[in-house]
Amino acid sequence: MANPKNTADLAELKEKLAGAESIVLTEYRGLTVSQLQELRNNLGFDVEYSVAKNTLFKIAANEAGIEGLDDKLTGPTAIAFIKGEAVDAAKVIKKFADDNKAFVVKGGYMDGNALSAEQVAAIAELDNRETTLAKLAGAMKGSMAKAAAAFNAPATKMVRTAAALQDKKSAEA
Repeated sequence: MANPKNTADLAELKEKLAGAESIVLTEYRGLTVSQLQELRNNLGFDVEYSVAKNTLFKIAANEAGIEGLDDKLTGPTAIAFIKGEAVDAAKVIKKFADDNKAFVVKGGYMDGNALSAEQVAAIAELDNRETTLAKLAGAMKGSMAKAAAAFNAPATKMVRTAAALQDKKSAEA
C-alpha cells in the first residue's frame, strides 16, 4: 500500500507541473531557511519554489510527459515552478546563485525541452518580454520615420525644383 503522504505529495507535484510554463531545478544544500525564504520572496507570486523528493518528481514529470531531467535529480532538489515570465525568474535565480555559492542551478525545462544549467543562465541574460517589445517598437518607429522621409524626399525635391524654376523664370522676366 502506498504511503498516503507520498501519494498526496505526488498529486501536488502533478498539479504544480500542470500549472507551470517552465521549471528550474536547484540544489539548496547549505542554505538557511531565511535564505530560501528570501529567494521565494524575490521570485514573486508567479513562481512557486518548493522542495521535492527526487523519486516523486521523476514520477510526476514522466506522467506529465517531461523527459530529460532524470540526470539532474540527484541530491537535495528544490524546484521553481514558473507560471509567468521565465526570463524574470531565471534572472532572480541566477543572481541568487551568484550571491550564494552553496546554491546550485541544476537545469530546467521550458517549451518541451530539458535545459542545462548553462542554458538557464543564458536565459537569465535575455531581456524580458516587455523590454524586447519596447525595443522592437522603438526600432519599428525609427524605421517608419526613415521610410516616411524616403517617401517624402521625391515630393520635396520636386517642390524645390518647381520653386527654383519659378524663381529663375521670375528673374528672367
